[in-house]
Amino acid sequence: MSERTAAPLRRALADRSRRIVDSGAFATTVFCLIAANAVLLGVETYAGVVHQWHEVLKAVEHLFLAAFTAEILLRAAAHADRPRDFFRDPWNVFDLLVVALAFMPFARENATVLRLLRLARVLRAARFLPQLRIVIVAVGKSLPGTLSFLLVGALLLYVYAMVGWMVFADDDPEHYGSFGRAALTLFLLVTLDGLGDAVRAGLEISRWTIVYFASFVLLGSFVLVNLLIGVVINSLQEARELETEQDRPVPAPAPASVPAPAPASVPGQPSPADDSNAVLRARIADARRTLDAIEAGLTTATPSQRN
Repeated sequence: MSERTAAPLRRALADRSRRIVDSGAFATTVFCLIAANAVLLGVETYAGVVHQWHEVLKAVEHLFLAAFTAEILLRAAAHADRPRDFFRDPWNVFDLLVVALAFMPFARENATVLRLLRLARVLRAARFLPQLRIVIVAVGKSLPGTLSFLLVGALLLYVYAMVGWMVFADDDPEHYGSFGRAALTLFLLVTLDGLGDAVRAGLEISRWTIVYFASFVLLGSFVLVNLLIGVVINSLQEARELETEQDRPVPAPAPASVPAPAPASVPGQPSPADDSNAVLRARIADARRTLDAIEAGLTTATPSQRN
């Protein structure tokens, strides 16, 4: 088949598949399949049900896999005229991996891997829930800021754990006997869990320990946590703006304006340009005659009329 013949066929296939994929019934059907698949995973956690309905559950699982395979093939067919655009959508790549890996021999032989892949299908529900999709995109965008937050938090925890080990190691070896124990104790104090007991134990050693605990709680529980919240909120706003831009329809380019053709002149008849020039000359001649008449009237006026 030549390229000229294949191109219209691919375009027709893409148009028909795109009408199916973009329809509300298709999205509703796929979402219901994902929800039913989640229910099936929950049912399989009961050993009695699995033992009694093993063959039925296995057949239903094969039907789900066939339905999800047909779905991803339809989505791929909707991009038959532009295959590269299919892989530009991260959701398409994720769906393709989840479905394709289920056919791999290592996945079918390993029950744990197969269950994880089936569980990953539930995450595909985010594709049909815009608000959940925004949250997932926001989490991805907040990863660089979260990494910076973790580095700052680790540095803060290291400094205070070393100071705690030096101050409290002899009096409270259970919580500060080593760097690891001190870091674990302070990590729990970030959540304000057991803060009162820790402060009371520290006051028995010295009154200055209140400065240690107060500064750590201030920096760890308030400054760093609020910083993390700010990073997440900023990423959420960026994800919402990105979702809005994707949903906004692209305006069609305005057609180029074509100047209207000038009317053709008929031989033996004056053209429109000549007619307009003749009218303009006639008006100028009338204005001149009017000015000449006014000037003549002013010249013949008597001295009494001038005064």
